[in-house]
Amino acid sequence: MSAPNSDNPHHPNTAPQPEDVSPANNAPRTETPAPAAPPVKARSPVPTLVAVCLGLVAILLILFAWKLPPFSGAGERTDNAYIRGRVTIVSPQVSGYVAEVRVKDFDNVEAGQALFRVDDRIYRQRLDQAKATLAARQADLDNATQTGASRRATLGARVAEVGSAEAQLVRAQADMARVSELALDGSVSLRERDQSLAGLRAAEATVRQAAAGRDVAEQDVVAVGVNREALVAAVEGARAAVRLAEIDLSNTVITVTENGQLGQVGARLGQYVTAGSQLVSLVPPSYWVIANFKERQTSRMAVGQKVHVSVDALGDRHLAGRIEQISPATGSEFAVLPAQNATGNFTKIAQRLPVRIALDPGQQGLERIRPGMSVVAYVDTPGER
Repeated sequence: MSAPNSDNPHHPNTAPQPEDVSPANNAPRTETPAPAAPPVKARSPVPTLVAVCLGLVAILLILFAWKLPPFSGAGERTDNAYIRGRVTIVSPQVSGYVAEVRVKDFDNVEAGQALFRVDDRIYRQRLDQAKATLAARQADLDNATQTGASRRATLGARVAEVGSAEAQLVRAQADMARVSELALDGSVSLRERDQSLAGLRAAEATVRQAAAGRDVAEQDVVAVGVNREALVAAVEGARAAVRLAEIDLSNTVITVTENGQLGQVGARLGQYVTAGSQLVSLVPPSYWVIANFKERQTSRMAVGQKVHVSVDALGDRHLAGRIEQISPATGSEFAVLPAQNATGNFTKIAQRLPVRIALDPGQQGLERIRPGMSVVAYVDTPGER
């Protein structure tokens, strides 16, 4: 086998020839560099720190203003507290059918405003009847007055008759005395003496009769006076009946006595209502807070201490106030059936003492509070606990 020809360029075993080395091929390859990014400027942390500090300062100022932790110091807190107010039940004083309803639920009303009207036809007739009775009693009184004047005139006549009879008696007595003297010496007859004696006896009888007539006239005057007093009382009673009828008639229009807001209206047109039945509730704009503190919490409480109240319905907005009164007894003492712990097993339970808190006027949000709302009360008490 012959050796491979090294001169054949197409022979597969031909070794690669070295490339020509030239200065151009030996020069280093250079690439165009990318443009450099601008340097990032470092953000200053000062504005962020200032904003954070201002926020913290604002929060701390709010906490300090409302005496909240960590600035709360000594104080007592309870969430067993509620807004209270005077809820007045509006009721009629007369019975009848409701003829008119002039308000609707939750209306704001003013003192003297009419809410309802009861059918007043019966009460108008009663007023007319009372006026007629008064007129009759007044006529009786006027008649008695005239009768009294007549009786007094009769009494005067009877008194005059008594005076005349007494004068006749004096004359008869004088005649009898003269006749008796003359009869002693026989100057007059016995018949004349007897006539004088009979005249004397008649004069005495006339005096007694006139006196009796006078006494009867006096009794008549007294009787007329007594009867007149009874008639005066009857007239006053009739006048009172007229006034009562007028009051009943005026009470057919049901009004409110003070400003406030109504609750749900319970009366309906045509409904029969009785005296004292509930028609609607009136809530005057006068509110306070009743906070029920545990007895231990009240050890440093006193009237006049500042109170901060957080109202749930106002988005936890705080209202300022002061302690107005502290209850004279715990709530359990006012229960219908007070607890009796004298016998049997005993478990001590911390009692709660109601505290009345008056809210300072002029605060924003007072117009939105309503009786029954839940609040959280915080009382500033002196000293460390």
